[in-house]
Amino acid sequence: MTFVGLLALAPLAAFLLVLLMPQSQSRLAALIFSIVIFIASGGLLVAPAETDLLWIPSLDIHFHLGADGLSIWLVLLSTVLTPLAVLLSWKHIDHRIKAYYSLLLLLEFGLVGVFLAMDLFLFFVFWEVSLVPMYFLIGIWGHERRIYAAIKFFLYTMAGSALMLVAILYIYSRTQTFDYTTILQLMDSGVFRPTEAQQMALFLAFFLAFAIKVPLFPFHTWLPDAHVEAPTAGSVMLAAVMLKMGTYGLVRFCLPMFPSASRRCADWIVTLAIIGIIYGALVALVQPNMKKLVAYSSVSHLGFVVLGIFSFTPAGLDGAVFQMLAHGISTGALFALVGMLYERRHSLEIADYGGVATPAPWLSTVFLITTFASAGLPLLSNFVGEFLVLRGAAEANFKWSVYAAIGVILSACYLLWLYQRVFYGETSDEMKSHMPDLSAREWAALIPLLALMLWLGSASQTFLPRISEATSLILKETTLNVPFRVADPAPGTKELASAR
Repeated sequence: MTFVGLLALAPLAAFLLVLLMPQSQSRLAALIFSIVIFIASGGLLVAPAETDLLWIPSLDIHFHLGADGLSIWLVLLSTVLTPLAVLLSWKHIDHRIKAYYSLLLLLEFGLVGVFLAMDLFLFFVFWEVSLVPMYFLIGIWGHERRIYAAIKFFLYTMAGSALMLVAILYIYSRTQTFDYTTILQLMDSGVFRPTEAQQMALFLAFFLAFAIKVPLFPFHTWLPDAHVEAPTAGSVMLAAVMLKMGTYGLVRFCLPMFPSASRRCADWIVTLAIIGIIYGALVALVQPNMKKLVAYSSVSHLGFVVLGIFSFTPAGLDGAVFQMLAHGISTGALFALVGMLYERRHSLEIADYGGVATPAPWLSTVFLITTFASAGLPLLSNFVGEFLVLRGAAEANFKWSVYAAIGVILSACYLLWLYQRVFYGETSDEMKSHMPDLSAREWAALIPLLALMLWLGSASQTFLPRISEATSLILKETTLNVPFRVADPAPGTKELASAR
């Protein structure tokens, strides 16, 4: 077995080891194992490899894993956030400690597997595995309405997954293989060429599963409940990584496997994405609950990702993948900071705060930097992704970028208003006595996120070449001509598009 296979199985091994340990050692063991896995995952940058082992011979199911510029960064995002999630939970989780940390490692196993799987059956297994630990993290260690939120999360995702499984089985019945690369080769050669109606049905089955996970408007209603009720680490992993499973699936499977259906559906999908961008921002603007505000900001920001994907332009697709990473870091940090405020004040209501900057200046400083990053300030993470998405959308249809830009303006409004109400104003005596500044443990969790916000924003070329290499191959698979997408080209744009 190659390095990629060992890396994918490492979180599962860590999960089993933590389960076998005494409860008093489980917290430290989970931290050490997750750090080791993160360091090991850096090997993907040096020598990306592939593993292809026969798993179930009777059905020709393979343990086929591979890493490219699309999956490498999402795997690294998963592995870097897992040890930070352990640190964020260090004091807050005080019951069923061993079960909690083992489930975090099992969640990491599912996430890493989703981003590396190159066999449709294996992908589906990892997809379902990731649901189980998140269901229990919300249902056991969540807040008052945790059971309702956990069941709603599970049912929504399972509904989409069932349709995707039917589509996968249909493809297998026609090709006699679950292997993703083999299926693409059969499509390219014409051996497997579904009719337009069949391709549309298959596309919609996959798309619905991924759209629910994103979540794309109007499939988003499970997300605010899940975030509000989840423990801090659960919210961080859900927002930063699990939502990217949906956008990753759109790029990896929907576009290359169903190019014609993707093109035909692009206009209404982009419409839903733009509605989500504006709707999510407007709803965030009136939220009294900090976690709900950040949750609706995710609906808005991930609308940008879907817009970039279905612009079918190099800039748009590059920006979409980059925005997956940027949103994972900035929104993960926002949920971490909100969790720190909750640990101190035991409330998520914005009205219960005010003047936090006086007793906790460093907490307020880190929150401000994260707010700027999430709002898309230049030199911070989200700016590059949003700029590329808007550029790609403008190449496809300039009106799309105009409408989407409204979401950028609104994001600054709701984020800065949140910051003003929580950190400025008069500081009560109770706030002064119950609002200590950042501890060493909290700094250890936040410094990597701050560094990544600056790195993504100021040295984006560290990431973009590998992303562009992968997205250019995906665009090639769609066999899409850029002028086909341009509605009202500006002077000179048509000639430039034709030259491409």
